[in-house]
Amino acid sequence: MAAAQAGDADAYRRVLAEAQAWLRRFFLRRLPLSMVDDAVQDTLLAVHEKRHTFNPSQKFGPWIAAIARYKWIDRLRAASRVDDAPLDDDLPVQDHEEQVTTAYALERLLGQLKPAQAEVIRLVKLRGLSIEEAARRTGQSATLVKVNIHRGLNRMNALVMRGSDVD
Repeated sequence: MAAAQAGDADAYRRVLAEAQAWLRRFFLRRLPLSMVDDAVQDTLLAVHEKRHTFNPSQKFGPWIAAIARYKWIDRLRAASRVDDAPLDDDLPVQDHEEQVTTAYALERLLGQLKPAQAEVIRLVKLRGLSIEEAARRTGQSATLVKVNIHRGLNRMNALVMRGSDVD
């Protein structure tokens, strides 16, 4: 670590590689497997940020062990705040296929309109903005917003009735 502090990049890479292996073993004995990689990364980041505090006259092992211990305690505290209620195997799961298919078809239809028409339909009909809000956002007059919505919806209806490639 002393060489790494002096700017030796190869020494620093070796320190981090060896530290990573040691930290992995350290956390595997103390944390659930799902938390180990994050704890290792957090600790390596702390080592990187605090490398200037390492005293070369001291041993590296106790220094990194102290950092790892603090990160371990942080993980334990965070885990105690998480509600780990078991999930019921019989949870109803809603099928979203119809919504996804509908959204895809709607976007394909809107893609076949003039951009000004598609934009005001998205703003007013899908996002719920008022005609006046859509007019301000698009720079169109309120009357033109109404006309573009009307014409765009009519065009979409015609495309659907024709079956024009909107699966």
